Amino acid sequence: MAGWTADRIPDQQGRIAVVTGANSGLGLITATELARRGAHVVLAVRDTAAGAEAARRIGGDTEVRELDLASLDSVRAFAAKLAADHPAVDLLVNNAGLVLLGPRRTTADGFELHIGTNMLGHFALTGLLLDRLEAAREARVVGLSSITHKNAHLEFDDLMSERAYGAASAYGRSKLATTVFGVELDRRLRAAGSAVISTLAHPGLTRTNLTPRAWEHRGRLGQVIARLGLLVTQPVEQGALPQLRAATDPGVRGGQFFGPSGFGETRGRVTEARIGREAADPAVGKRLWAVAEELTGVRYL
Repeated sequence: MAGWTADRIPDQQGRIAVVTGANSGLGLITATELARRGAHVVLAVRDTAAGAEAARRIGGDTEVRELDLASLDSVRAFAAKLAADHPAVDLLVNNAGLVLLGPRRTTADGFELHIGTNMLGHFALTGLLLDRLEAAREARVVGLSSITHKNAHLEFDDLMSERAYGAASAYGRSKLATTVFGVELDRRLRAAGSAVISTLAHPGLTRTNLTPRAWEHRGRLGQVIARLGLLVTQPVEQGALPQLRAATDPGVRGGQFFGPSGFGETRGRVTEARIGREAADPAVGKRLWAVAEELTGVRYL
């Protein structure tokens, strides 16, 4: 059985889709497939020159806008300008993310870089665009999770990893936070009677530019490790399918989570994946939401 493929994406004519991190990897494939089906795709990228090159490669109906998720000022400026130009947004794909295995770093606002970029930036962006999503018909928010979220744990008394820092664990916690956010967002949308739905996806082990960047601090040894890592990953076109299904499949329900069906959810055709126990815990969701509101100053639902 071939399973779900990009050929099953329905017509996207008339829809406005925002894809963060759309200039490379999973975001580029996602933006390309949406544009190919007729969507007007906003490439929300930190590097606008790279975004312009991506838009040229994609073709179709696209625009490039600057967004640095590691800066709340940038998130607010992006959301304000987008809202001024687009009264309704049909799809927000919170795709952008980073994994850096070197020393601890922080965002412009002092957050640990992984959780600040991967989760808090997207939390703020979603809240600032929620009225535009509400104005659309059958709008969706898609969060990009990772299989690493299942083995992670949120230490609320050291959420920014100031007392104990390990880059791999910080990345895993950021993806757990992202997953908790996506699940809690859907709970709150349902409770508010909203027509917007929140879905989640993860790419398994997929060949993107994050792999070599993660090891760049190790110099030549890091290059070797990164190349060996690429041997066990699936192509980015395959890895993007779970989030494309979460974004476009007409039968998707709020709160659903998609990923690969192969060994350990690392590769293979798209299926509904299992959310980790902590990520699905309503008490954790409520607590993280309150913390995110306090840290970002963005309050909604």
